[in-house]
Amino acid sequence: MAERVNILGVEVDAVTMPEAVAAVESYMDARAGVTVATANAEMIMRATKDDALRDVLAAAALVVPDGAGTVWAARHLGHRMPERVAGYDLVQELLRRAPAAHRRIYFFGSAPGVAEKARAKAEQLYPGIEIVGVRDGFFSADQNDAIVANIRAARPDLLLVALGVPKQEKWIHRHLAALGVPVAIGVGGTLDVMAGVMKRAPRWMQRAKLEWLFRGMLQPKRARRLLALPKFVLKVHAARK
Repeated sequence: MAERVNILGVEVDAVTMPEAVAAVESYMDARAGVTVATANAEMIMRATKDDALRDVLAAAALVVPDGAGTVWAARHLGHRMPERVAGYDLVQELLRRAPAAHRRIYFFGSAPGVAEKARAKAEQLYPGIEIVGVRDGFFSADQNDAIVANIRAARPDLLLVALGVPKQEKWIHRHLAALGVPVAIGVGGTLDVMAGVMKRAPRWMQRAKLEWLFRGMLQPKRARRLLALPKFVLKVHAARK
């Protein structure tokens, strides 16, 4: 088992990308019925004020360090954290490996039409992949039961939920038993990027740990949320003392 690092009350697994992929595949093989979370600095900061989100993350089978800030925080606090495991990249690796293992995948979330475009992209990139269902993320509370029943009937091995943080994590946690899926992951903007409706930061910005800045430039509405980052740095620094 990988070491779990406590970052401001959130336990994050010190895993590499290959280790994370292997863990998720083992959960699918065991039909474990678990949640995998992708913790960046913004999510961790939110969890410091949202007890329900913190409890959801504590119950997750795997919490990967999705963000340079998470990796920095772990190391700043004196712990080993080998690398960033970006949620988008983790999903792509799982999708790439899915056809050979006959994995069944379900895309749930994002705006109307996005999941369908993401499915088309996945089918183009990963020949033979089996996307057994798609559903957008615009729904009312009275549609919940029908959505859960539809996902359950599709029998996916892997459910990708793109409802945004923390809605996606809380939705998965609330319905996990009824869904009957081996693994569910909250994937944020992954389907949007796959569908081509949102750009991902250029490689040089990813390498320079500036992906957060790129997202803020593309989505001005995120600007206030990005103010959590300097607060995160200060809070981690204080926790070190």
